[in-house]
Order: sequence, then C-alpha cells, then structure tokens
Amino acid sequence: MNALPQRDTIKTITTHYIDGAFVESHGREVMDVVRPTDGQVIGRVTLGDEEDTRRAIAAAKRAFAAYGRSTKEERAKILRRLHEAASARIDDLTAAMVEEYGGVVQFARPIIESGVNAFLASEKALQELQLTRSWGKTTVTLEPVGVAGLITAWNANALFICLKLASAVAAGCTVVIKPSELSALQTRVMVEALHEANLPKGLLNVVTGLGNIVGAELTRNPDVAKISFTGSVGVGEGIMRDGAATMKRVTLELGGKSPTILLDDAVLDKAIPAALILAFMNSGQACAAGTRLLVPKSRLDEIKPRIREAMRALTVGDPADPKTAIGPLVSQKQYERVESYIRKGIEEGAEVLVGGEGRPDGLEVGYFVKPMVFVNVRNDMAIAQEEIFGPVLCVIAYDTEGDAIRIVNDSRYGLHAAVLGTDIQRARRVASQIRSGRVVINGMTDDPQAPWGGFKHSGVGREYAGYGMEAFLETRAILEA
Repeated sequence: MNALPQRDTIKTITTHYIDGAFVESHGREVMDVVRPTDGQVIGRVTLGDEEDTRRAIAAAKRAFAAYGRSTKEERAKILRRLHEAASARIDDLTAAMVEEYGGVVQFARPIIESGVNAFLASEKALQELQLTRSWGKTTVTLEPVGVAGLITAWNANALFICLKLASAVAAGCTVVIKPSELSALQTRVMVEALHEANLPKGLLNVVTGLGNIVGAELTRNPDVAKISFTGSVGVGEGIMRDGAATMKRVTLELGGKSPTILLDDAVLDKAIPAALILAFMNSGQACAAGTRLLVPKSRLDEIKPRIREAMRALTVGDPADPKTAIGPLVSQKQYERVESYIRKGIEEGAEVLVGGEGRPDGLEVGYFVKPMVFVNVRNDMAIAQEEIFGPVLCVIAYDTEGDAIRIVNDSRYGLHAAVLGTDIQRARRVASQIRSGRVVINGMTDDPQAPWGGFKHSGVGREYAGYGMEAFLETRAILEA
C-alpha cells in the first residue's frame, strides 16, 4: 500500500460565477469539503440558493438575446478560446481532482484532457453540421434551444463541465451550470480557467449548491429551456417529471451496470488485465465501469487464478502516486454504501475470490475499501443488478454465446459494454446484439465524435460532439406561399 502525505491547507469559497464575474453568494449555508484519503476538512464552500440560481438564469437569458444569433465562426472562436484557457490549467485541474475527489492521477489526467479536448471536438462538429437547408421556397434552420441548465456529477467534474458546455456553446445556447457540491474546489479551478477565455457576459454562469435547491430551481424555472444532467436514475426521473411542467428538453445520463463479455476464444493474458481495467477504472466510481464480467463456464477454473494473480498488480493507496490504480471512495456515505453491498454479496452466497469487508491493511483512515471480486454470481443477485459505484466486480459464468447475450441484456441499464475475443467478426456480431449505447471491443477506447448515452434506465439522449450539439438545437421551417 502507498503511504499518504498530509496536505493541510484549508480553502474557502464564498462566491459564484454570474454574468462574467465572481459574486458573493446570497445563500448562506456552508459545507465542509472533506479529503477522502484521510477524512480531513480541506475547504469550506458557501452553497447557493434559489436567488443565486435565479440571478444566474437571468444573466444567461440576457446573454442569449445576442448569443443565440451568433454565427458559426463566432461560436468556433469561443470554443477555441475555451480550449486554450482550460488547457492552461490541466495540471491544476488534475491536482484538484486528486485532492478533493481522490481520483487516481493515472485516470484523472487523461479524463480531464478528454474533457478539455471536447471544445475542439465540438468545434469540428459545428463546422461540419449544416445549420441551414433550403429547397424551393422552404428554409429549415437549426436554432439554439435557449438557456440550458447543466447539472454535473462528482466522479469526473472537469469532463462533464467541459463536455456539456462545449455542446451548448457550439449550438448557440447560454448556460447555468450546477456542479456537484462535492466538487467545489475542482469547479473553482475550472471556472477560473474558463474566465480567462474572455466570454460574453452571461454566456457562462456557475452556481454551486444542492440538487434539491439549485437543481430544482433550474428544473422548474420557465426561463430554462433545456436540462442536461449526469447522475443517478432517481434524480433523473425527477428532472424528467418536474421539467415537464415547463416543457423542458432533457438529456439524461444516468449510470449503468456495464457488462464485459469474455468470449471463449479470448487470450487470457490479454483479456483478464483488460477486463480488470474496465472494472476498476476511476476506482469503480464510473458509470462505464465493467462491473459484470461474463466468462465461459468451460474456462472458469483457469480464469479464477488468473484474476487473482492480475489483481495483485492493482495497487491501492495514495491517488497522487502514478503507480496507484485504486484510490479512496469520494465520501463516508459512499464508503458505507459500497461496504453494504459487499456484505450483501456475501449474504447472497457469492464466493469471495479477492477482497473482503473493511479497509485494506495500512489504510485504516480515509474512505478506502478492499477491491472485491465475487465469483459464482447469479445475474439475479442485487450485486449483479444494482449500480454499486465502487471497486466491486461480479464474475458470472455462462454456457453459450446466446446465454451470455441474454444475461448481459437482462439489466435495467444499457450505457456501456465490452466484448473481449480473438475473432473480431464474432466480437462485432456479439456487440451488435447488446442493448447498450456504446460497446468497445478488446479494451477501453474512445472516439470524441462518437455518441455517448444509454438505453433503458441509463438515460435519454446522447452527448459528445455533433450528437451532443444536436440535443441543444430546435428545428424551424420557414415556408413561402
């Protein structure tokens, strides 16, 4: 286990970003920011209230009057400035994610870079998108939907802010962002960076606060036309329900219980490490984490010792150490949630291959759990069906390829999946039968122009580049007699 250094500076945040300036919070509730590696307070943030949110919405509405009529070229210039400004703070953003969230640096930096590059991906998509089409006496235009409320999650703060902001700006929308209150320090670094992009006043507004206060105001306020949300299914259902009163357009990314199918022709020396990377990415606190591993029953006896051996290479400890693969969970609440699922898995009769209850040896403080691998898991167990959001892998044995596909699709979720095998054509055939918004073959990969979003309870709509931008656009037809 890696030793954890002490970092004791306490940061205080009392402002929100509204109409191009940092302004003192009207809300007075103060929340402690707790470092997950040792449970120590490292910051205090004053949370916004409904009045802060309404001020931000009003600023965005004023700005939309002009920005909603902006040209492709004007939007493209802003996207390039946003990319340049955010790129200059990647080191600081990474340090903040490691410190405040406990994200391991080997994951944190690439995911932040991916978010920053979303501005360029959206610029490319904007240049390629035909905003106006005409035939005869008919003209069809794609118009920005209006003020957009962007509500982001705590497990990849910089990625979500950049991704949603890039799509909204490319479409011609102005925004109010409600980041997770658990990401206040990361958000401050990001907003300081984006402020340097010299944006039109009111284009970007950020209010840090609770979902049932700031998020609720965004959802019910009639001056907000669109909500883009990343988070839990329960909150997403509430946004869809409450937003209907003002006909909100919604994009919802609501998580997953992502499967990995290891085919019977897979080379285990490659497939097992790939499966574990998928399972334990971001310490398991990732909606795309492949936390259900389906393996052929005929190879289970040789797979189990391979997993046990490969797990030894996944170091748990200080997230700032580049060698660390798994860091702490984000909070005491999340620690208790994951521990409860570990106990539930044992009670349900799953076999513990690796891990167990409690903290790892040498890490008695902080929100660390032992990385878990359960085998002999049935797909009807709670640990196989419910999103745990921690480093817990369920290994499920299957008899045939058809059996594997049936088990994979027997889930309320459908966000991400993976197929591991030697025969690529076969892997593609299997991938095409998985009810999931994205499927990767033979390892985690990305394409910034490819859509991101889920089937079933994993959400509504798509994000990334052109697909994400279209979610912030409305179609208008003008016809002449």
